[in-house]
Amino acid sequence: MKHSLRILTLCYEYPPVGGGGGRVAAQVAAGLVARGHAVRFQTAGMRGVATRELHDGVQVYRTPSFRRKMDTCSVAEMGFFVLTSLAPTLRHIREWKPDVIHAHFAVPTGLLAWLATRTGDVPYVITAHLGDVPGGVPEQTNGLFRFVKPLTRPIWRHAAEITAVSSSVAALAEDAYRRSPVVIFNGMPLATPAPVEIHNPVRIVFVGRMSVQKDPVCAILALSRIADLPWTVDFIGDGPLLGEARSAAISEKVDHRIRFHGWLPSARVNALMRGADVLLLSSQSEGLPMVGVEALMAGLAIVAPNIPGVRDIVIDGENGRLASPPGNPVSLAAALRSTLNPKVLPNYRTASLKLAAHFDINRSVTAYEDLLIRVATLAD
Repeated sequence: MKHSLRILTLCYEYPPVGGGGGRVAAQVAAGLVARGHAVRFQTAGMRGVATRELHDGVQVYRTPSFRRKMDTCSVAEMGFFVLTSLAPTLRHIREWKPDVIHAHFAVPTGLLAWLATRTGDVPYVITAHLGDVPGGVPEQTNGLFRFVKPLTRPIWRHAAEITAVSSSVAALAEDAYRRSPVVIFNGMPLATPAPVEIHNPVRIVFVGRMSVQKDPVCAILALSRIADLPWTVDFIGDGPLLGEARSAAISEKVDHRIRFHGWLPSARVNALMRGADVLLLSSQSEGLPMVGVEALMAGLAIVAPNIPGVRDIVIDGENGRLASPPGNPVSLAAALRSTLNPKVLPNYRTASLKLAAHFDINRSVTAYEDLLIRVATLAD
């Protein structure tokens, strides 16, 4: 019989605040509770969001972080999260006495775990995402890591264990910090697959922050090159490039076929994805995109650049197409054109449903549970 643990989970995001990483952390925490463990979740608060709640058996604690937007967090706001969550985290350790700490994101949450355990003997485990490692999101973090990498080394060195959400993140972490993470894929609950039905026109969905990393303008330029085909697109997400993306759609004369929704709650996102045929990614870099896992669960074909992380969810020519070189609207358009072929699109969608089994949340929870039990047992 497995040992029941008290697990303190730290993450600067928890739904409805944040994106895919927060959803993963919440699902893992709920899965651990379902297996008999007690979980407290320390996270960032926002105006209008409950400061304390019981959700799926997880005790969620939110402290003010001065975060302004649900879907994005600045470096300064990450710093405020660490500052405002340090005292509550120390109180959890002192009063609740967790057996182990699970920190999602080495930066900033790993810093919180490292600071909180300097005066105690509670081990912590880090789950690393793409932005946690140098070279993961070069267009956004390379400059930052030049200054902060020496400060992050103690976080990695003192962690009892490291996990990574994809093989590419694990490789970057090993290169940068000489730690060999255990790869545990992001997971989602498996749903009963619905019959594959191709819409006319084909429904495409783009889900992600409108940022340089996600490159929505590249997606629109690619779509303009297949304007002769029947399709519509839902763009879901907000960010600094939203205005530029809207302008590109107008200048390319495809704005009448695109709906820009901005930020949407997860239930609405799920509904739009389950009513679509194809997920379109145009990212410059990815760890293991949570929206890609959700697309597999919904049985969507996936068109994406041929980059690390994406290769874990797309088998080229089987459940979608990978575009080479990345960042090129012409290659992305060719991949879209191939995927929208009515002779292959149903097969791609069916293949995604089969591939989804590899990302069942139960597999992820089992891997995390085994690792956390091992770390806590060694610390006794």
